Amino acid sequence: MPAPARRILRLALVVLVVGAAVGIMAGLVTLFFRGVESVAFGYIESPAHPGAVSAPAWRRSVSIVVAGCLAALVWWLIRTRARAVPSVKKAVDGTPMPWWETVVHAGLQVFFVGAGGPVGREVAPREIGALIGKGASRVAGLDARERTLIVAAAAGAGLAGVYNVPLAGALFTIEILLAELSFEAVAVALGVSGVAALVASVVEGNSAFYAIHGAAPSWSLAVFAIVFGPLFGLVGYRFSHWTAWAEKRKPKGAAVLWLLPAASALTGGVAIWLPQVMGNGRALGQAAFDATAPAALTVLLLGFAAKSVLTLLTIRAGAAGGVLQPAIALGAALGGALGLGWAAMWPGSPAASFAIVAAAAVLASSQKAPLMALAIVFELTHAPIEFLAPLGVAVAGAAMVRTILERREDRSPKKLDI
Repeated sequence: MPAPARRILRLALVVLVVGAAVGIMAGLVTLFFRGVESVAFGYIESPAHPGAVSAPAWRRSVSIVVAGCLAALVWWLIRTRARAVPSVKKAVDGTPMPWWETVVHAGLQVFFVGAGGPVGREVAPREIGALIGKGASRVAGLDARERTLIVAAAAGAGLAGVYNVPLAGALFTIEILLAELSFEAVAVALGVSGVAALVASVVEGNSAFYAIHGAAPSWSLAVFAIVFGPLFGLVGYRFSHWTAWAEKRKPKGAAVLWLLPAASALTGGVAIWLPQVMGNGRALGQAAFDATAPAALTVLLLGFAAKSVLTLLTIRAGAAGGVLQPAIALGAALGGALGLGWAAMWPGSPAASFAIVAAAAVLASSQKAPLMALAIVFELTHAPIEFLAPLGVAVAGAAMVRTILERREDRSPKKLDI
């Protein structure tokens, strides 16, 4: 067999093996997450009972405070005693990933979010996915280029597996981790994410992560997307800057032992009256998709403000976790709130439709990944394909604003130190 054919066959085999391994890992992560939720709140979340909303107030507060104290201790030990703190981007660039630190670091994130921590849980499966990709690449004897592709694809497949979003997982790999649009990169990313999502669906199922009721496109929604897309771009831009600021100022020493419990206690206190702030954002996002009356306006606006602050404070206090799902939740809350007023003036689509558009636009701007944002919102909501036009318009407006603001910041002699 010619050498090029052997190379392609070997790479294809690694894609299948890594995809299956990441899919199994994603299923186990989900089972662990559900187990933590069950102990913390007495039930497992679903669109009908998202996050900690249905749990008693005392249980919400106790769970997050206990989780914050335990997580602070373990993260302090990892950051002061471990060989290295896991990093997906460094792994893609070729830095080795310590196996036990990665597993503990990822497992702790899932535990913290499952108990109500207000950050995303999508980083954990990406870290373990990258670890799996590293190991498989080494065993298969892949060259440097192939190792980069497999590690990045495996990390993106972790996202694909835990949320059953194969296209979004592949686009996350292409747009964010590799920043490359080549035939080989697309093929590997789609292959690994597709296999991982298929295997993980045994546990995840195939139902939508968010339930949308009666959402439908209209001219009202299209004009809303044109008008407010730039605003959502500004929100996403600022959110990404402040999360970067919080990451840079995350405590590296013993300060995490009191900062994270304090942030967790604050979250628990707010959650007594506003449980939608807890967890990775599903509860707040679902509240936006369920909003049908002006009475929901208070929850959406307060939820948007409180979730923003608590997510930033929790990261600043030392928690590890993602901001992808929180960005979706914040966009959905803001879009749902604006949509309630807009629909009253110009009927045509329910508030859920406006929430979908805003979620994609805020995420696109915050992650600098418009295609991934479009894909993940479609895959999480199972929105009709007719939403592609208003979603595309809103995401384009958001991306345009992000680009303008970045160029202005690059020309500014006094940049914000984030």
